Amino acid sequence: MNRVRLSFAVAGLAASAVLGTAIWPHARDAGVVLAARDDPAALADLRINAALRDNPALIADNIEAALASGDADLAASFVALAREKDIALDDSITKRVDDAIAEQATTMHFAKGFATGLVTGNADDVASLSGTVAGDLFVFGDIRDVVRESKHLAMGEDTDHLVLGLATAGLAVTAATYVSVGGAGPLRAGLTLVKDTRKAGRLSEGLIAWAGRSTREVVDGPALKEAVASGSVLRPAETASAIRAAFRAEKAGALVRVAKDVGRIGEAAGVRAARDTLKVAENPKELARAARIAEAKGGQTRAILKLLGRGALLLVAGTFNLTMWLFGALLTLFGFLSSIKATTERATAWWLRRSKARRLQRQLAAAPVALAGAAVQG
Repeated sequence: MNRVRLSFAVAGLAASAVLGTAIWPHARDAGVVLAARDDPAALADLRINAALRDNPALIADNIEAALASGDADLAASFVALAREKDIALDDSITKRVDDAIAEQATTMHFAKGFATGLVTGNADDVASLSGTVAGDLFVFGDIRDVVRESKHLAMGEDTDHLVLGLATAGLAVTAATYVSVGGAGPLRAGLTLVKDTRKAGRLSEGLIAWAGRSTREVVDGPALKEAVASGSVLRPAETASAIRAAFRAEKAGALVRVAKDVGRIGEAAGVRAARDTLKVAENPKELARAARIAEAKGGQTRAILKLLGRGALLLVAGTFNLTMWLFGALLTLFGFLSSIKATTERATAWWLRRSKARRLQRQLAAAPVALAGAAVQG
């Protein structure tokens, strides 16, 4: 019976060890993730490292894909990520990336992008964003967008309330930009980026829904209709003043914070990184986390977003699930220690009983000899 109990204790010890070995990697990873849950840049590093362990050629493959699609900026972002992770790249690859960047940085390319951004209001790179922001700073771009959407609103047609609210807010911010001599520049650029991303149809559904609700409160509809009816693109200063009067600054706090975060991303990581973020972020909290990643990672941001997508902006698993891995590891450790205690106690008890039985056997075996000796002596 004692031997059976000892066998059960040993089996429990072995089972706890096997279970602990299986759980430990998950518990360790969960602990690291939970420790970094408030640091989006650290979380992104953890996930990138895991992805690179599974596929060491991941960065080189993405550089080739980016060059093939003509996206030199994305290719350069992967080169920056490779340097950060001490991953060696062929000289031929880095040269091709440098050549592609140099080609896109030519004066002709910049002038073409600037003109496109100024006229159409669409921004895809630094050049076109410069043109778009220039148009908005001179109020031409925002007035154009407000007048177009206001006419749709007045005629009962489909109206993009998001573009309308962003353009109206932009006119108010433009005035602040001039007053502060550029101090509100990141906010101005952020509003322009969000507006142009929306117009290009690249804004995430979550942000569209959130921003649509927010911008409806920002604009005084009747005042805006009156301003547009009496204004004209040919009189930009007067029209801008009238439209600004329809802007409810006290309702624009959340919208302004989002625009600031987008502006921070653009300043730290570039226009395309901001556009990529607007495609995947579903709410203002995720945009704020993206801004922290951009400020920490700079030029690597686009590569991180390309590899991780929205996963870069939130926990891979819920906090409850991660906590359960740690709780499971603690239970397993408790079971392992309990099994050690039980095994030790039962092994000790078994050894003591066995030793006692052997002494008794030796005593019983020696008894006839002692009795025989006593008889002879007697």
